[in-house]
Amino acid sequence: MGQGPLNGVKVIEFAGIGPGPFCCMLLSDMGADVVRIDRKSARSFGKDVGGRGRRTVHLDMKQAEDVAAALSLIDKADVLIEGFRPGVMERLGVGPDLVLARNPKLVYGRMTGWGQTGTLAQAAGHDINYISITGALHAMGKADRPPAPPLNLVGDFGGGALYLAMGVCAALYEAQRSGKGQVIDAAISDGVASLMAMMYGMRASHIWTDERDANMLDGGAHFYDTYETKDAKYVSIGSIEPQFYALLMEKTGLKDDPAFAAQMAKPDWPALSSKLAALIKTKTRDEWAALMEGTDVCFAPVLTMGEAPKHAHNVARQTFVEFEGVTQPNVAPRFSRTPGAIQPRGDADPKQILADWGK
Repeated sequence: MGQGPLNGVKVIEFAGIGPGPFCCMLLSDMGADVVRIDRKSARSFGKDVGGRGRRTVHLDMKQAEDVAAALSLIDKADVLIEGFRPGVMERLGVGPDLVLARNPKLVYGRMTGWGQTGTLAQAAGHDINYISITGALHAMGKADRPPAPPLNLVGDFGGGALYLAMGVCAALYEAQRSGKGQVIDAAISDGVASLMAMMYGMRASHIWTDERDANMLDGGAHFYDTYETKDAKYVSIGSIEPQFYALLMEKTGLKDDPAFAAQMAKPDWPALSSKLAALIKTKTRDEWAALMEGTDVCFAPVLTMGEAPKHAHNVARQTFVEFEGVTQPNVAPRFSRTPGAIQPRGDADPKQILADWGK
């Protein structure tokens, strides 16, 4: 059993890719005992960071005896997580109606891109597609370029895994009071739409437009953007509040330039961005960091994945750790009384797990 606020929670994960496994990683990091059911031909690989912290049982779900083994584990579980297209789990013989009849307190989490219902429910897709229909992708990138995919952070992990993890915790809390489980229909497209709440509010207030690279938080403002430095690296600046903007002007030596006085004069933003870009390029990234990092300018150097674990702040907080020979993100968030921890992984036998789970 792991340590953390979810210590004692038993999770069955049907192996998949992307947001489902990442959700289960989060639950494991918080102390849940996660058991992955994978194909007999499948083998885990040690550098799969999202697959950390669970035991794996290899079953052939086309064989009656293996389906029975899976059901025996589900009978003892608190949570089930799956990420197949709608209907697949039903065809495997482990759909929600069947298993909830056997285990009424089960929280059954269904992770999909489009959801269990809707015109696209049976269509294939990936993160880039799911964020496209919410307005999120259109808002990202420079005006003279196509929308820029933000890795698969916004869809798979933000709108998908994190919303499913929140849903699981909420449903577990409710099940403690009602004694009843339920199905969580976690659609990535729904989650991303929810993430866009602030932008839709700003748009309704006429302070955000559909024009890309023209708004305060999309790189349109000179005081909220990334800039190339003398050594072909980058820095980020987010000096939104007036006092932070004033400090930016002071640190850059632009406080006496009247062109920068009206911070929120939107028509002037392109020209001011060009002027600030030229100035930033006169120093190296480290020179700007020495001048601004740790101040209220709201500044940070733009680090590579190789550099990030070595940054002093990340080192001080142990934001990254070495585990199983791989540098990887540490557990987040942090708890004062019941801290989470990365749990070991390995293959297991269903009988051993049932013994561990009290049968």
